[in-house]
Amino acid sequence: MTNETESRIPLADLLVFHQLTRSLTSSFDLDTILRTILEQMERTIEAELWTLLMLDETKQELYYALAAGGGQETLSGLRVKVGEGVAGWVAEHGETLIVPVAGEDPRITSESAVPRHKIRSVIAMPLRGRKGTYGVIEIFNPRADRMTDYTIAFLHILADHAAIAIENSRDVTHIQQLSITDDCTGLFNARHLYDVLGRELERCARQNMPVSLAFLDLDRFKLVNDAHGHLVGSELLARTGKRIQELSGKRDLCFRYGGDEFAVLMPETGAEAAIANCTEMLYALMETRFPVRPGLKLRVSASVGLAAAPRDGLTVHAIIGTADARMYAVKTNGRGNVLGA
Repeated sequence: MTNETESRIPLADLLVFHQLTRSLTSSFDLDTILRTILEQMERTIEAELWTLLMLDETKQELYYALAAGGGQETLSGLRVKVGEGVAGWVAEHGETLIVPVAGEDPRITSESAVPRHKIRSVIAMPLRGRKGTYGVIEIFNPRADRMTDYTIAFLHILADHAAIAIENSRDVTHIQQLSITDDCTGLFNARHLYDVLGRELERCARQNMPVSLAFLDLDRFKLVNDAHGHLVGSELLARTGKRIQELSGKRDLCFRYGGDEFAVLMPETGAEAAIANCTEMLYALMETRFPVRPGLKLRVSASVGLAAAPRDGLTVHAIIGTADARMYAVKTNGRGNVLGA
């Protein structure tokens, strides 16, 4: 490193970059990453308030994920539409906004984070990655003597590092989600069922908390494929899985076990309640008409077997084996029913 470079980039700042990079790459947890970003911003520039907003892409709104410097409670639940206020403008344009003197800037007039009369200056930077803008960092009322070109450049580098870390976190989360999700239905897959059921059974043994598992096998589903083809069959499976999820409880987890078999895991639910829940679910499912293509609506029926811990065992093999056996017992005795014991 030349003396000229050393004079432009102080060793302390290089150490900051080194520490920040290590911190951001040591975890893929989004909350940890966001806190690291905000803490480093606080160390970099003195100000009265720092906020970090994340983009809700579906609603095209920003929400306050973190804040430092006071007033965090008032920001909880607030939303900023893309294009509105300081943060909204930065999110829409993907550009840094620096207002050294607030004056009558209309973007500050509509800023909701801080009362208008308390804003003297603001720096707002996008957290922009390869796939777009993920959020915005706002720094309110920074010290005037720190709003130098060097400080702004330093903040830009921090923001770029932060955007990369956020993007990596999202990619890892997406990959993890794909590994536990069934392609056809969007429900969890059988591998994830074994993992979650194992954890729930451990909790059952430790806390004496019941858990139930339902196995649903669609009746005579092969006839759908034979009559209408596999594309219609796959569409019907997808719609059936979605309907099962809609009919399940808020705490319940739904899985496609394989083929035309589904499973519903019901934490903190005993055998009697599980039978009542699944009976109601089955009747509603059988009454549903699924539009699988123009002019064609199909119904489904299912045979349901239930197992409950601790009554039917405390191992994954015991619970799945019992639910599966009871489901087949229903199939051999008329189909379209629920058996829990």
